[in-house]
Amino acid sequence: MKAVTCQDGVLDVADVPDPQPARGQVLLDVLACGICGSDLHARHHCDDMAQDAAESGYDAFMRSDESVVMGHEFCGEVVDHGPRTRQRFKPGTPVVAMPLLRNAGGVHTTGLSTLAPGAYAEQVVVQDALTFAVPNGLDPHAAALTEPMAVALHAVRRGQVGRRQVAFVIGCGPIGLAVIAMLKATGVRTVVASDFSAGRRALATVVGADVVVDPAVESPYTSFEDRFITAAGLFELAVGTMEKLRAVPLLPWSKVMHAAEAAGANPSGPVVFECVGVPGIINQIVTDAPIYSRVVVVGVCMGADQLRPAIAINKEIDLRFVLGYTPREFHDALQLLGEGTVDPTPLMTGTVGLGGVDAAFTALGDPEKHAKILVVPRSAATTVV
Repeated sequence: MKAVTCQDGVLDVADVPDPQPARGQVLLDVLACGICGSDLHARHHCDDMAQDAAESGYDAFMRSDESVVMGHEFCGEVVDHGPRTRQRFKPGTPVVAMPLLRNAGGVHTTGLSTLAPGAYAEQVVVQDALTFAVPNGLDPHAAALTEPMAVALHAVRRGQVGRRQVAFVIGCGPIGLAVIAMLKATGVRTVVASDFSAGRRALATVVGADVVVDPAVESPYTSFEDRFITAAGLFELAVGTMEKLRAVPLLPWSKVMHAAEAAGANPSGPVVFECVGVPGIINQIVTDAPIYSRVVVVGVCMGADQLRPAIAINKEIDLRFVLGYTPREFHDALQLLGEGTVDPTPLMTGTVGLGGVDAAFTALGDPEKHAKILVVPRSAATTVV
């Protein structure tokens, strides 16, 4: 079959062996596959990514001298099942699957390992247990974005954003846009989006951001700074509250304060989603964000970074890092797409065939033109359309 291979940073269309599903696996004809930021990074920095993965406990991540078929955001049509595999899907059924494959005595990351070739190809093998039928006639191109939408849903859930809290999304690339969409889908009333790119700010508005900010002009936190307490305000609150409580004779002030805290009377901050992944951004957010902010790091910074812990300590910043999603979140994201609760079409800014993947990688370097480009293996397009 035809596939796009990546080796030493070079993307080539090549003839590769037809994939054969093993027990517990399903063979798909690929209908569409999204190009992920991870793929853009892996093309030139996979050795660093492999080292990070190895130190984290996974040692089969792709290396630059290996020939790898990338692509892990995909929708396909069922062709066949492996031997002794329950045939849950009829041939021709459109499905999506989590990008994990059992092979060579372990479980490997589809599209990011030689042991699990990805979907920049005419066909791909997936794990039956991680495969889900596309619901409600959802367009395969939209269904292909289940994976990045699941990443966003996982980040939103890890952020534990209350409906009345303000959520700030810093960076409106594909994942930032997906986070905005998921925040609105889960009922968050106020979402503030920040990006230097006018094109991405426009997309942020389309997917549901309530306020859109150019950080070159103003801080994203400015419009809502009156909602959050400052250090001076916090000191005044502590002293003023105790003065009032202890001015009442025989009042059990400790019990009153405990009841107030149990009722949620303590000051709180916003939830900030870091979706940039560039050195210095985390520290900038910690420095600029209000006291008691919860910062959810979604962007993947590939270089070393620095943080001033004293600032985070002074503000009691809650810093959380996220990766991937659970099977339930992947399924939930698919259902949100299928029900129309989340519309991913504004993110889809172009398509290309296998022969145009290299051009698509280049095109994605311009944030004013593109967010998500889909690879359609049987398309003859060699430029993004």
